[in-house]
Amino acid sequence: MHVVGKLSVKKPIFNRPKKKTNIKEKIAYICIYAVALITMLALISIIGYVLLNGIQHINLEFFTQEPRSMGRKGGIFSIIVGTIYLTIVSIAIATPIGIGAAIYLTEYAKENKLIKIIRFGTETLAGIPSIIFGLFGFVFFVIFLGFRWSILSGGLTLAIMILPTLIRTTEESIKTVPNSLREGSLALGATKWQTIVKVVLPSSIPGILTGLILGIGRAIGETAAIMLTAGSSLGIPESIMDPTRTMSVHVYLLASEGLSKEKTFATASVLIIFVLIINLSANMVANKYIKKLI
Repeated sequence: MHVVGKLSVKKPIFNRPKKKTNIKEKIAYICIYAVALITMLALISIIGYVLLNGIQHINLEFFTQEPRSMGRKGGIFSIIVGTIYLTIVSIAIATPIGIGAAIYLTEYAKENKLIKIIRFGTETLAGIPSIIFGLFGFVFFVIFLGFRWSILSGGLTLAIMILPTLIRTTEESIKTVPNSLREGSLALGATKWQTIVKVVLPSSIPGILTGLILGIGRAIGETAAIMLTAGSSLGIPESIMDPTRTMSVHVYLLASEGLSKEKTFATASVLIIFVLIINLSANMVANKYIKKLI
């Protein structure tokens, strides 16, 4: 009884490690929040610096006029048109191929060495520098196939660049769809393809849109690969076989050649605003689909 009484008076031993664990968790939370805060401050400072130096030079004429004197004067109307054309071509080529490949890898393919090689190749392509894609596009599309510097050459090159991201994001999004939805659709008499089109893909739209956003962001912001395949010609392109200049290339040329500091920041500001609009629009569409599914 005496021993039991002594033991009952002592504090539980398991409380001490718990306090140490709580301290470690608090330190970890503080470090995580600090890193997140530093990242946000860096992002805000970069975007803010560009916008503060560029918005003051943006007006209606900047959007409606053609660039003159190699970009020193005038606006960026043809450059905006070229950027939109090139982005639409690249996304139009990459989207069906990327979604189709993801559907095959998740819904039809069986796990074997070939599938592992395909996945490994997809992940490897995602890490290749853009200049390598540009050199490949220049040699294959521009010279070998004879497409010359054109929107088609640039669009095909960008499509190859964004395919790995689109495939991986779509594949992971399809994997998150519960098997019970597939089984319920098949039990009601739907075919496998009908199940994929009517059940799986609608449930995967948020993830697919995420891949498209990343692809569009890379297509709009790419410079080296576009210069080698789409060229840097000023003027409104009349067809996909004409060369063009995108906003990212225009910013690079203005900055590297020192043509106009004001036009450089103004074009960079428009580029940032374009990317923000695309991201916000895609997020709004994704949220609407999520609400419908819920």
